[in-house]
Amino acid sequence: MSEAPHLTFDLDTPGVSRGHLFVPGGADRGELSLPVFSLNQGEGPRLLVTGGNHGNELEGPIVARRLINWLPEAQTCGRVIVLPVLNPLAVQAWSRNTPLDGLNLNRVFPGRADGSVTERIADAVSHVLLPMADTVFDLHSFGPTWDFPPAATTHPVADPDLMARTVRMAEAFNLPLTLVWQHNDTAGMFDITAQKQGKVFVCAEFGGGAVGADNLAIYEAGVRNALMALGLVEGKAEYPTFRHRSSGQTLETHPSDELKSPAAGIFEPRCSVLDEVKQGDLVGILHPMDSLSSKSIDIRAPGTSTVLAISSGMHVDASKVVALVARPRK
Repeated sequence: MSEAPHLTFDLDTPGVSRGHLFVPGGADRGELSLPVFSLNQGEGPRLLVTGGNHGNELEGPIVARRLINWLPEAQTCGRVIVLPVLNPLAVQAWSRNTPLDGLNLNRVFPGRADGSVTERIADAVSHVLLPMADTVFDLHSFGPTWDFPPAATTHPVADPDLMARTVRMAEAFNLPLTLVWQHNDTAGMFDITAQKQGKVFVCAEFGGGAVGADNLAIYEAGVRNALMALGLVEGKAEYPTFRHRSSGQTLETHPSDELKSPAAGIFEPRCSVLDEVKQGDLVGILHPMDSLSSKSIDIRAPGTSTVLAISSGMHVDASKVVALVARPRK
């Protein structure tokens, strides 16, 4: 019988500890050892920070590694566990999904001990690391084909107290945008598993997959702000500036806020993220390429809203989401 998932070190050891999360092997491949950092400063909040959930979103692993560099000198209480790369197979392939089994790690939680490699990673995280934390920061970016402002996001939570605490935690990042995001494709997400256990879970969406110095500085400042709000480190909160905006806003979006391409063709953006639009304003243009006689199609805002995300210029299929809008949270 395969060895159970486990940590190779004791999280209760005071101070800095480094080791691995052991993920058992299976029929598709052998065992994995995911590097884990822990800093235990005694009583206080218990935080788990993860990156690399999706392999083509690389800001998260970088910010997680930066956190490891300065946390030992800054943390005053509590325990922080950092797993910079949840899915090393996807990160190595620069792929959203695991190449070996084609699965999206963020759609298979809480995982299966007897499943494929992606499901075994989710199982190990769910049963070994998640019980050790009260709060989780999962560091993402929005993927390489989108423009998206630095944001701290969550999904609606049925428990009103947990929902309120989660939104407050997300707002504490002081990023340009805090987003409560309701969409249909939520089965098997990491945050749903954590929230069912009563844990505060914030997913930080860090832009559009372009690993640049300015963006990384904003993201790292946001994580540091959240650590201050938890009381894990001391200091003065920053308000990072993004495209000349330094004040944050809290928005919500629903499946009906997805703007889809009416046909196959090349999508041309005509606005930028955080632009304010009114009903009928031009968001983008779809240029069909199957016929020179086909007219270009305007894609317009359905109502007064804020442009949340917009696809980079690319060829899209019919009904493909090309933009998202949002409104102030009620």
